[in-house]
Amino acid sequence: MSKQTLQLHSTVFTIHSLDVDSPIPNDLFKQHIFFISKTHDELSIVCPSSFNIDSLDAEHNWLALEVVGPLGFSLTGIMANISGVLASASISIFALSTYDTDYVLVKKQRIDDAIKTLKKDGYTVLKEPI
Repeated sequence: MSKQTLQLHSTVFTIHSLDVDSPIPNDLFKQHIFFISKTHDELSIVCPSSFNIDSLDAEHNWLALEVVGPLGFSLTGIMANISGVLASASISIFALSTYDTDYVLVKKQRIDDAIKTLKKDGYTVLKEPI
């Protein structure tokens, strides 16, 4: 499989942990990009850091690398390969997927290392932020 192209987003994200029964702030839906995940015992929201959420815990200063898609559901190993390359360089990630593509969030202070590592492994990384 050929290496994918990744696009750096300029938005700085915060990953929030909330009580499973917490209401989702209505204004969140006005943000240009956000992610919500809920299970039987947790609620997580990933949103621009400029949007304030009263959460139980939060991880700040993440940047997103979007795998340029759309990606077909028959494609396999995309996230495994990308996360493996970054893990070999001791770069932690937070992975997200949508219907059309995948996002790899990397701490802002490690983004240059992540881009360099991915390029060295044959990935194209577009640094013009969107």
